[in-house]
Amino acid sequence: MKKLSLYTLALAGGMTLGSCAESFLDQDNTYQQSPDNFFTSDDAVQAATSALYNYVWYDFNDKFYYGMGDGRANNITAQYSDYIYPYTNFTDNSLSQGLTEAWGSLYSVVAQSNNTINNINEKCTDAVTASAKTRAIAEARFMRGVAYWYIGTLWGCGILYDNTSSLVNNYVIPAQPRIDVIEFAIRDLEYAAKHLPASQTDAGRVTKYSAYGMLSRVYLSMAGLTTSGQFDGSNEATDYNRGTRNQYYLDLAKKAAQKVINESGAKLVETYADLWAAKSINNNSEALFQLQFIAGDGVGGAGQSMTRFLAWSTMVGDTNAWGGATYCSWDLWEEFKEYADANLGKTVDDAIRRHNSVASYGEAYPELSADANDPYVYGVTESAGSQGANIKKYVIGTKKVNGFSTVNNSGINTYMLRLAEVYLNYAEAVLGNSESTSDADVLKYFNQLRRRAGVPEKSKLTFEDIRHESRVELAFEGLYWYQLARRSYYQQQEVVNYVNSQNRNASYYEASTHSYKLSDTYVAPGSGVAVATAKNLILPMADTDQAKNPYLKTDSNGNITTVRYEFGEREVKVEEIF
Repeated sequence: MKKLSLYTLALAGGMTLGSCAESFLDQDNTYQQSPDNFFTSDDAVQAATSALYNYVWYDFNDKFYYGMGDGRANNITAQYSDYIYPYTNFTDNSLSQGLTEAWGSLYSVVAQSNNTINNINEKCTDAVTASAKTRAIAEARFMRGVAYWYIGTLWGCGILYDNTSSLVNNYVIPAQPRIDVIEFAIRDLEYAAKHLPASQTDAGRVTKYSAYGMLSRVYLSMAGLTTSGQFDGSNEATDYNRGTRNQYYLDLAKKAAQKVINESGAKLVETYADLWAAKSINNNSEALFQLQFIAGDGVGGAGQSMTRFLAWSTMVGDTNAWGGATYCSWDLWEEFKEYADANLGKTVDDAIRRHNSVASYGEAYPELSADANDPYVYGVTESAGSQGANIKKYVIGTKKVNGFSTVNNSGINTYMLRLAEVYLNYAEAVLGNSESTSDADVLKYFNQLRRRAGVPEKSKLTFEDIRHESRVELAFEGLYWYQLARRSYYQQQEVVNYVNSQNRNASYYEASTHSYKLSDTYVAPGSGVAVATAKNLILPMADTDQAKNPYLKTDSNGNITTVRYEFGEREVKVEEIF
């Protein structure tokens, strides 16, 4: 995809970034603008951040969101899709499809966030208020912080910088280690938590509670990467099997989640189905951060392209529907269908979340049919998938059904953070280093998710309960691998053993009986699954990026040589945001 500058994206003359008047992405311009004459009002400054919600994330969202977040974690089996199966099978290498696009997309977020920040600082006229500048900079730093959290988690290192123009002619520089990248992300998000407003006039823009919610996630990462106290460059954890986390960051994760829960006004969407309905997925009461894609033709990188890779036929997706061989994994299917709940002493069928996450034989989906008297029934209306159950999340039917999707653009948003995850982060933070918790507030919020799902409530939680709930609640939302990764910072061998115990790359559908079961007879051919080691907990650097920057090449031990980042004084003290 052609890379465009922020100003081409957001400010080009005559370009319309939206089709709905109430959308902040609707930016009509009647003449050509440049950075030097654009920043002349508060509205112009706010408009400058619009492209940070879609274009810069496009390549990440297109395939890598789920290919890595779910494929690597074995939520997805896709034996013929080379942008998924190498990650599922642990056979990825520097030439694997998607690596260059993902790295490039995340650094596009970083670069364009930097451009926004620097141009606001340097090019605003006196007509722009200080509060508008601070708010827009906080918005850009939120995006940059999220991108750096992904980079540090995925590759175990990253190149930290805050001035894009300075790297244009000098991009051959060393990377920083993962802990520095995560610290950089935390500082960005803490700045956003302090300076973003509590609410936005434009639906879909991030708020201070978006930042707090993201901090509840990133603090959990840092809790596993450090030994004790606030990170100061000397307290990095080196024993990845020590079994405990830094209580300082566990406490911060708890506080950040509490800010969202107690102050944001965010609420769980009443039914799980409405989280995924075409009419209610965008900017609902549970969404704390969504990529803001635009419905319609001709919007390019502002369109939601991911759905075409999940929709399994042209009856449920517009023209291009390439998800026919992309399935829920057997392991995830088993957790939905027959999860053995030790606390309850029985197996639980998580039917509501399963139905809305995974399409399986005989399940009726009236929302995929234009005829109210003839609902779409998976496997009956048309043949079922030959190897397993297809993915239902993000599949909203054709334009004839929903009224707005088009070819290659379903027009819906992508969840990046929702309240349900914050509830689960809160539970994990309170559990901390204990074996179990019966904390009343934790159980209150945890059981709200269970009640919505129609499964029995809990009276005590262990880490396994939280892991399971996170997996089934957030399946296909690009998160499960990152949850396993943060566990590996202090329980590395446990995570390696876990991923090696999964039935990866397995088929499990028996067409003659329309049943889903695992057996050697029904395992279709596919690339072999490699035995994972600790090295598989981070991604290889793409060959093209190594060629551009030799500092990204690995040594004889497979490691990238990094240099420490020199942090200055903290701009935001923890006491200022809690």
